[in-house]
Amino acid sequence: MTDSGKPLLSHFDKSGNAAMVDVSAKQATRRTATASAFVELSAAVLAALPANPKGNPLEVARIAGIQAAKRTFELIPMCHPLALTHVDVQTEIVERGVRITATAAAVGPTGVEMEALTAAAVAALTVYDMTKALDKSIVIRNVQLEAKTGGKSGEFTRAGLSDPAR
Repeated sequence: MTDSGKPLLSHFDKSGNAAMVDVSAKQATRRTATASAFVELSAAVLAALPANPKGNPLEVARIAGIQAAKRTFELIPMCHPLALTHVDVQTEIVERGVRITATAAAVGPTGVEMEALTAAAVAALTVYDMTKALDKSIVIRNVQLEAKTGGKSGEFTRAGLSDPAR
């Protein structure tokens, strides 16, 4: 926060240049984050999900999401490399598509929101990749943080259960 009470973006130095935040003085605490994404699919694609020559799209997406969480620091320039203690990606076939939920955890000086968001996004992209031969009009919606714990900013939980297809 500034003296005016307006929050400052954390990844910039005083000159306005992009900078990695120094977290060396922050206390290591247990941190968790859960993110979600929704892949909107046609009825025909939903019906074809179990039978795919590339393998089970939902299982491939789950593994891709876990792998992506572990490599977030390589994709997002100002993210710190973290020793994740847990990553879980769940996929669920629901009306109009696939709901993806990704959770990440670590004990450290910085949060795991980006790891959870990256896992959800890459899992959604993988569902697209595995099913695009059937339909090019697939839409990925609502990649969003659902909850986080730990750290100076405390806990966050998205209010209410949102409709993943909105």
